Amino acid sequence: MNATPSTSHDDLTGRARIRDAALGVFAEHGVKGATVQAIASAAGVSTGLIRHHFGSKEGLRAACDAHAIGALLDEARRSLEEDAAAPGFAAAMYQSSEASARYLARALVEGSRSASDLFDAGTAMAERFLSERWPDRYPPGARSTRDAAAVMGAMHLGTLVLHTHLSRGMGADSLDPEHAPRVGAAMVGIYTTMADFFADEQGQRISDALSDGDAPSSDPREHS
Repeated sequence: MNATPSTSHDDLTGRARIRDAALGVFAEHGVKGATVQAIASAAGVSTGLIRHHFGSKEGLRAACDAHAIGALLDEARRSLEEDAAAPGFAAAMYQSSEASARYLARALVEGSRSASDLFDAGTAMAERFLSERWPDRYPPGARSTRDAAAVMGAMHLGTLVLHTHLSRGMGADSLDPEHAPRVGAAMVGIYTTMADFFADEQGQRISDALSDGDAPSSDPREHS
């Protein structure tokens, strides 16, 4: 999926330069720390042109949300409407432009409304994915299913939120398009390896201990 919306002819002029510059400034300094003056300087335009195209810094932020997050959110919503949803939006995050990925990482930390909507849509996709494929283990509507879906979403999006630490551990910038595929490959490997681990005796003991403790049951009647 191309997570970055296509640009029109008009979008290739000052408006696009401002938006792209704002993606970088917002990602580096956050919305509160970013100034219209800094964005104008990065874009090589006047502050007046920013007001002309976007009205205010909040209007510019909304445009950045639509560009960096909107396509991912639309993809998540489309998947929810299909017969067989799959939580593939997380992989699409790394297929977006580097600027968009960095913007999304910051937006997730700062609580952007669009980022929150994306998390909620991704969690809903994960819940449906788990329930449709393993209904006995993840009954629709069960608290344990919602818990698993929310944790699954947090695990995937956490690679963006913690990208600074992740990059240090990898020895490479995890948001750099050259290295980003390594994150997905590692995640697949971890899922596979941990499935093998919990199938063995030691892993089963850990699983049983969690099930006997405070972990909620998979009772489909447990809806709250």
